Amino acid sequence: MKKQHIHQIKDLLATPKKIVIVPHKNPDGDAIGSTVGLYHYLKKYNHLVTVISPNDYPSFLKWVPGNEDVVIYDYNMTACNTLIEEADLIFTLDFNALHRTGNMEGVLEKSKAIKVLIDHHQEPHDYAKFVYSDVSMSSTSQMVYHFIEMLEDAHHINSNIATCLYLGIMTDTGSFRFSSTTSTTHRIIADLIDKGANNTYIYNMVYDTNSVDRLQLLGCALNNLKVLPDLRTAYISLSQDELNTYHYKKGDTEGVVNYALSLENIVFAVIFIEDKQEGIIKLSLRSKGKFSVNDFARAHFNGGGHINAAGGRSEISLNETIKKFIAILPTYSKALNDE
Repeated sequence: MKKQHIHQIKDLLATPKKIVIVPHKNPDGDAIGSTVGLYHYLKKYNHLVTVISPNDYPSFLKWVPGNEDVVIYDYNMTACNTLIEEADLIFTLDFNALHRTGNMEGVLEKSKAIKVLIDHHQEPHDYAKFVYSDVSMSSTSQMVYHFIEMLEDAHHINSNIATCLYLGIMTDTGSFRFSSTTSTTHRIIADLIDKGANNTYIYNMVYDTNSVDRLQLLGCALNNLKVLPDLRTAYISLSQDELNTYHYKKGDTEGVVNYALSLENIVFAVIFIEDKQEGIIKLSLRSKGKFSVNDFARAHFNGGGHINAAGGRSEISLNETIKKFIAILPTYSKALNDE
């Protein structure tokens, strides 16, 4: 972010403001960690701050300090619309286009508030006055840490802020194993632990709080695993009936696609999840090396994200979506086998 923009933001934050912070729809650990972490920081300066999530999020993220203050737009539309309309500043975190906020898109577009974008996804849209975009960053939570640094306020990071940012960085780096995890990331993590983030507790709350239904759904997903060895690709599918059988709750399929990617000689993995309520098939795509699932998702499945992690959607049936995927793959044979 340009120095002059930092100075302008500091001037804006010098007096109490009405501020709204927004993550993307279906927020993950980084979206919740970054938004709630920023919330705690801004509250220290007596701003009137509200985190508005477009919709609900998994229970394994609801232990974060400040979770009780997050407002769910889908449950409180009238009140949330008023907060957005009256806001002086709106921070949009961990997404690059307003359509990623679902039902909130319209009211955010109409808002006269000054908008600040902090995000690490490719090709950000031009809707914010202040843009902090860096695709090389491990996570938006790491960017919030740097943002606070740029405001010369890192010494004000307390245990609540540290816990939220640690959560976001941990989840978006796959527990620090993805290539976006740099030495700088590790130095930040060390500082967050020094400032009060309990790394063992955070890990356990996210990854070691499974229900029987969630583990059985994982078993079902792994039973549906298919491998295309000649294309170094593996995929998993879950139908709505299968989700219903195991009493699916939001977040239960988080990370399942990584099991397919972990297979020997596999560089591309996808999970297809049927969502009859929305009338779509949701795709989560992962890759190793230089094979860009961002480009693949943008080209074929109305999605995008990062080089090695992206999402997409399809409006045809689950079986037809899988057939389409398999039909497309041979055109990427060289790229997949060159990895």
